[in-house]
Amino acid sequence: MLFYASDDVSKVLRSSPKIDREATNALVERLYPSHDISPIADGSLDQGNPPEGEVYAAVFPGLSIVCTRDAANDAPTDLPQRFVREAAGRTLYLHAMHSVVDFFAYAIWEPDGTVRRSFSLSPDSGVIEDIGAPLPFEEEYLAGDEEFLAGLDSEDEYPFRFHPLDLAEAALRTLFGFNYEGVYEDDDPELEDIVLAGYAVTPR
Repeated sequence: MLFYASDDVSKVLRSSPKIDREATNALVERLYPSHDISPIADGSLDQGNPPEGEVYAAVFPGLSIVCTRDAANDAPTDLPQRFVREAAGRTLYLHAMHSVVDFFAYAIWEPDGTVRRSFSLSPDSGVIEDIGAPLPFEEEYLAGDEEFLAGLDSEDEYPFRFHPLDLAEAALRTLFGFNYEGVYEDDDPELEDIVLAGYAVTPR
């Protein structure tokens, strides 16, 4: 998932924003030049992991969202530059996770395009990318506090003292104000009500 933000992400999502269809179409066309783009059924933010060849996107006031496999590289800074350029003075957030392999990655680009923070890891590969200072929500996980060992099998030789998907959910809560798994808070946005337009995207 990519979030292009000129406003607080959680505030925009809690406001039940309405999608701007015309601007969303233009956004996808800019991000996928030399592709055939066809509309498909709408999705929503509770389905942030589209299959290959599909993209879900929305332009809202103060926030644009793009869900695409192109954001799920092992190293977040391998994101194709056209996605970074699209930020154009806004903060860009990337969030990716894969439960099958316990993979998690996130990154933040400043409005001028520089990387503030990028971090990715999986048990098989270890820490793949680590750029910039950890954000406060990361620090207690990276320190290996005992409370984060509860979900790990003590007999396994797990390479981390926390589960990457737990850190992924903490990132969702901190950066965007919601979780896919875990605690639901009273003012959380209703993810199924946040409409994302669907597109089939095929290279020419």
